[in-house]
Amino acid sequence: MKLVRYGRPGKEKPGLIDEEGKLRDLSGVIADIDGAQLSDKALRKLAKLDEKTLPLVRGNPRFGVPLAKVGKFIGIGLNYADHAAESGMPIPAEPIVFMKAISCLNGPDDNVVLPKGSKKTDWEVELGVVIGTRAQYVSEEDALQYVAGYCVVNDISERSFQLERGGQWDKGKGCDTFGPIGPWLVTRDEVIDEQDLDLYLEVNGKRMQTGNTQTMIFTVAQIVSYLSQFMTLEPGDVIATGTPPGVGQGRKPQRFLKKGDSMRLGIPGLGEQQQDVVAWTA
Repeated sequence: MKLVRYGRPGKEKPGLIDEEGKLRDLSGVIADIDGAQLSDKALRKLAKLDEKTLPLVRGNPRFGVPLAKVGKFIGIGLNYADHAAESGMPIPAEPIVFMKAISCLNGPDDNVVLPKGSKKTDWEVELGVVIGTRAQYVSEEDALQYVAGYCVVNDISERSFQLERGGQWDKGKGCDTFGPIGPWLVTRDEVIDEQDLDLYLEVNGKRMQTGNTQTMIFTVAQIVSYLSQFMTLEPGDVIATGTPPGVGQGRKPQRFLKKGDSMRLGIPGLGEQQQDVVAWTA
């Protein structure tokens, strides 16, 4: 299934994308799409619905983050060897973990706001993993059973805040609007191989990033297992699994986002995002 939340910010309704690509309303079946609806049992119940009996949503409503009440937004850094190389950093021996503030969550097509004092705001297309079952000390072999589904994430990063303002990456990762997610949450049964997904990102129509999850240093299963050794993963937690090469910081000369830029990014099968870049205003 392709699960969505649509409508004005803060007023989103649950929905799904049917086999014909049409938006159907789920609000008569569930109150929202959150951790309680992401267990295997709950998803099987939704999958049994006759899509054609669900109300068809007319027009082109805004899509929000495809799940409500996200508990943790976890990032994995330098998880593609060629991205580590372009960043001038060694390949990590263990996953690099940072947190993105929940307040940075943003709809997939909402504006991205340059924060006050921004100098080096950058783009990062990533595969997002949504946890569906509480995970503690899970093995790599069992890890994917705890995943509800996958989504597109743009892990927008202010590099000067991240790398030049002390030792905490989080400062450059959690600015408002820096976490576009969606448009859909695609359940894991529809993703044949999470380690063979193409990723792409364009800025102003020019291709900047092209990659495939085959080249991840740590696989999705390894990441979920690893994180569960240090923190309990709860249903509705989101993990951004790293970005392929082509970020602005790694280009020669470096290229960062400015007011008026637009981004288009996606993963075939998981949907596409489009964002305009605007300046911060008081």
